[in-house]
Amino acid sequence: MRDMLPLLDVIPFPAVRRGRLDTLQINVGYRCNQSCFHCHVNAGPNRTEEMSAEVADTVLAFLARRRVAKLDITGGAPELNAHFRRLVVEARKLGTHVMDRCNLTILEQPGQEDLAQFLADNRVEIVASMPCYLQDNVERQRGKGVFDGSIRGLKRLNALGYGRGAALPLNLVYNPQGPALPPAQAELEADYRRVLGERYGIVFNKLFVLANMPIQRFGSTLVSKGEFDGYLQLLQDAHLDANLDGVMCRNLMSVDWQGFVYDCDFNQMLGLPLKRGQRARPRLADLIDDDIAGNPVRVAGHCYGCTAGQGSSCGGALKEAAE
Repeated sequence: MRDMLPLLDVIPFPAVRRGRLDTLQINVGYRCNQSCFHCHVNAGPNRTEEMSAEVADTVLAFLARRRVAKLDITGGAPELNAHFRRLVVEARKLGTHVMDRCNLTILEQPGQEDLAQFLADNRVEIVASMPCYLQDNVERQRGKGVFDGSIRGLKRLNALGYGRGAALPLNLVYNPQGPALPPAQAELEADYRRVLGERYGIVFNKLFVLANMPIQRFGSTLVSKGEFDGYLQLLQDAHLDANLDGVMCRNLMSVDWQGFVYDCDFNQMLGLPLKRGQRARPRLADLIDDDIAGNPVRVAGHCYGCTAGQGSSCGGALKEAAE
């Protein structure tokens, strides 16, 4: 897998400073039951990286000490981590809102038969990958059989009450098929509701529209096809300064499976650690008593993926959110 940082680090991006921390996002490992084309983590079944019990304990200690409002758990398929359920239960005891970045097909994996019920019992918000409402498009991006498994997963979650109100939020995530900006979030969400509702009886709360980041598997594919420079230029040409106030790195902190800290998940994948004093690569344990508000964010060319057009973040389009 090609290192994309040398290509991205030479592209200037406006300065950004952190605000108040309200979301702790943790990547509990890169193992996944899928290998998606757009995956910026390069996750897959053969990855072995996994957050340890010690790092999970540090996460819980940080939440208890700092009273962070949200714990956003991602991977890989985060549910495959041995400490996933303990993290959920203990975080909920602290009153923390927990989000699970779920790929839906994990609900049918051996040993995960009770996963959907567990998530519902603990009032976990589900943010589910669903890059299209059409089977061919989904399977081109995520693999054969993924679409049918995703539909079954959504129906199962709906049966438990997910997507039917605020108590059990079910949000879907769209990514473009290739090097293009995503369409308007509100219009695409309406299409998702219509098609998934009419064909499968599926309901959900929101659609999050995300731009593809030119890093890891997707970035390497762009380079191999000679499309990297063109995509970066597209992102830069569509940049809006107004989106800088809403980028997720201002209020989110990303933690990798080893406990190292980054300004966002994308910086984590590029190996760009959060800067703090003389610590070249701080761990979460170093920051339990350290307020990082006002800290400069590490930026490079990939950051245009969050500020192009309607903007993009872990919560979808920035312009839609502001409105």
